[in-house]
Amino acid sequence: MLTLSKREMERASSARDSSYDGIFFLAVKSTGIFCRPSCPARKPLPKNIEFYPTPREALFAGFRPCKRCRPMETDGKPPEWVRELLLTIEKNPTGRYGDAYLRSVQIDPARARRYFMKTYGMTFQAYARGRRLGTSLEQIRKGADLDDVVLGHGYNSHSGFREAFTKTFGRPPGKSRASDCILVTWIESPIGPLLAGATAEGVCLLEFTDRRMLEGQFATLRLRFKTAIVPGENQHLTALKQELTEYFTGARKKFSVPLVFPGTPFQEQVWKQLLKIPYGATVSYEDIARRVGSPKAVRAVGTANGMNRIAVVIPCHRVVNKNGELGGYGGGLWRKKMLLALEKGQKALFEHT
Repeated sequence: MLTLSKREMERASSARDSSYDGIFFLAVKSTGIFCRPSCPARKPLPKNIEFYPTPREALFAGFRPCKRCRPMETDGKPPEWVRELLLTIEKNPTGRYGDAYLRSVQIDPARARRYFMKTYGMTFQAYARGRRLGTSLEQIRKGADLDDVVLGHGYNSHSGFREAFTKTFGRPPGKSRASDCILVTWIESPIGPLLAGATAEGVCLLEFTDRRMLEGQFATLRLRFKTAIVPGENQHLTALKQELTEYFTGARKKFSVPLVFPGTPFQEQVWKQLLKIPYGATVSYEDIARRVGSPKAVRAVGTANGMNRIAVVIPCHRVVNKNGELGGYGGGLWRKKMLLALEKGQKALFEHT
């Protein structure tokens, strides 16, 4: 649900304020097109505008992307004020970045909260805290002295650090030398941004950020792995980014990044069968049901398919209805169509749709 007032969205779109790009989209009823707030095209009359929080909702309402501002292409460039915040945190992840800091750099804390919730699924302060604590966990696992970690991460006392650390990771720092956490990062793609997550063992999450189940998937991850989810990156996420880039350009047909996908025994059976579907091929839900030894469990297969937490890499998009129709897809049928088009060699359609 949009948290901005209609007046604020009208002001932002009228001013072509690029800092609102990605926070909302405006659709023009008279043309059937939706745009970014910063679109340079001539602005329509207010009575012809509708606002949507995500491209998905605009698409499902029957609007098509503007060819001028290309709202489906985030192109890896967040608003300048967000980019500066991210750079500041990466330069000094142990710093403290509260509302006072945001105001000192002329950023409205409410805007930062909205953007980070929309983009990363957490507030700006939670993002900064996660980077700080994620860095502390890495040092603890490498054997650093707890006194050095506490003083080096902006805490004035052991108790304050211990309380924040335990709240995030579920266990006190002294018992965390062998602990892991799920690191999450943002990955751009030609069909919309994704959130990726990985443990030390492998990738455990790859979801489109506008998927409504994303919050539920995070809850499932916490339950399955019994650990915290914090922003960051490791070698598996770095490899995933590279492999996805190659996949979307048509240069990669098989992923090699290690995967970790605990679920129910039935879910794991289904997901393993999905990994066996060749690039460019499709199978039916009935086919998967037979392959897992439960030919009558077609509906259960569909449910397990929809619960897949690692989109694209575990190719649930390659499962279709028995009659050849696409069926469902958690990321939206338009994405399923695009992925299948890419894998069938229709790259030109993929790149310009």
